[in-house]
Amino acid sequence: MSKPNQTGFIFLGLFLALGITLGGYFIGQTMYNAKVALNTAEAKGLAEKRVKADRANWTIIFRNAGYKSEDIPALYKKSEENQKTIINLLKQNGFDESEIKLGVIDYSYMEYRDDNQNLVDERHQLTGSIDVETDKVDLVSTVRSSINKLITQGIDIENYAPRYYFTKLNEIKPEMLKEATQNARIAANEFASNAGANVGRIRNARQGGFIVRDAGEEYGDTAKIEKDIRIVTTITFYLTD
Repeated sequence: MSKPNQTGFIFLGLFLALGITLGGYFIGQTMYNAKVALNTAEAKGLAEKRVKADRANWTIIFRNAGYKSEDIPALYKKSEENQKTIINLLKQNGFDESEIKLGVIDYSYMEYRDDNQNLVDERHQLTGSIDVETDKVDLVSTVRSSINKLITQGIDIENYAPRYYFTKLNEIKPEMLKEATQNARIAANEFASNAGANVGRIRNARQGGFIVRDAGEEYGDTAKIEKDIRIVTTITFYLTD
């Protein structure tokens, strides 16, 4: 009868000892993590700020139409005159030339035929556009009404609603994040006081996105000069006795 393999017993003993050690480590880690989880509080912090738009984009469309191909040269001349009239009015009311962008004058043609495909009418139209991009946001609404008065001079104008933007979000982000964090700590303190604990250091934090909306609105962010900025942070604090 052969003797037991002493080397095999030695390795078996080492594996058992290692297994017990690792098992104890993982059990200890689980208990530690459970303790950490029980000694933290998660709270949300909200910060809101009302700001004023600092950039406006405004488009003005003007049209001239005729019903004969012979009208096209006269239509183009009239379109150029309309363009100059609008530009002069914009400048007179405080806009700089650098803020006024001229679009091309587009030509379009439509023809109308009867059931037998005979030409019965035609329409030639020239359409021009002028874009205003400015930081004089308050001036835009005032001058819009002056532009509309050009209709009484026979100018066919489509006066689009301006789009207002707030472009300085990066300047207010630090202040708003600080406020949101402070509000999260206030909420955590309320929870901790009810649990007989104290709020300690921050364990981790998650920042939501900055949301920009027209003031008082749930949707849209370009229709109003005033904007509401909102940020929500989710912060986990350590609790101490």
